[in-house]
Amino acid sequence: MAKEDTLVIHEIYASIQGESTFAGLPCTFVRTTGCNLRCSWCDTPQAFYGGTRLPRAEVLARALATGTELVELTGGEPLLQPGVRPLLTELCDAGRTVLVETSGEADVAGVDPRVHVIMDLKAPGSGESERNRWSNLEHLREKDEIKFVLASREDYEWMRDVVRARALSRVTPKLLASTVFGKLLPRDLVAWVLADRLPVRVQLQMHKVIWAPDAQGV
Repeated sequence: MAKEDTLVIHEIYASIQGESTFAGLPCTFVRTTGCNLRCSWCDTPQAFYGGTRLPRAEVLARALATGTELVELTGGEPLLQPGVRPLLTELCDAGRTVLVETSGEADVAGVDPRVHVIMDLKAPGSGESERNRWSNLEHLREKDEIKFVLASREDYEWMRDVVRARALSRVTPKLLASTVFGKLLPRDLVAWVLADRLPVRVQLQMHKVIWAPDAQGV
C-alpha cells in the first residue's frame, strides 16, 4: 500500500467536542499517533508512540459508523501523516462537518477547503514557541480557528501582542484562549481579556470538567 492509503491510529471514539466554537456537540475523534513537538503542558503524550496501522478505508468506515455529524482529526499531530489529507476529503464527501486540530508547526496548505482548521499558536510556556509556522496564517480562512493555550501571565501577554501585531482578527474572528489545566486560573484570564478588550473567546476544556483532567477516550 502507498503511504497515503494507511494511517497509524491511536484511537477512534465518539464523545462531545470539548473545545473550539463547536464545543458541546457530539463528535467522533480520530486520534493519530505521532507528534514532532513536545509541549511542556501536553495532555496526550500517550499518542506520541504506538498505535495501530490501519487501511485508510477502515479508518473512514469506523469514523462514519459512530453516526455523529461532526468528526475531528487530532493527535498527536495529524498532518504529519500523508493519509490524513485524503481522509479529510473523504469525510467531507460523506457529508460530515470535519475539523482538524493541528499544532501550528505542520503545514496547513492543501487541506480540503471544506475542513475547519483549528490551529494552535504556541506560547513561550509551551517550550515550542519558536516552532510556530507563521506562514500558515496565509492559508487560514474566516471559518478556521486559532487557539492559544496559556500557562502564565507571560503567555497571555505574548498572545495579546501577537493578536494585535499580526491583526489576527482580520485572519479569522475565531480566536480561542484557554488555560493549562491547573497552571492558570480561568478567572485570571477572563480579567486580563476584559481589561485589554482583547477580541478572543475564552474557553474551558469541557471534557476535563465533565470527566477528569487525565481522562482518556472521552
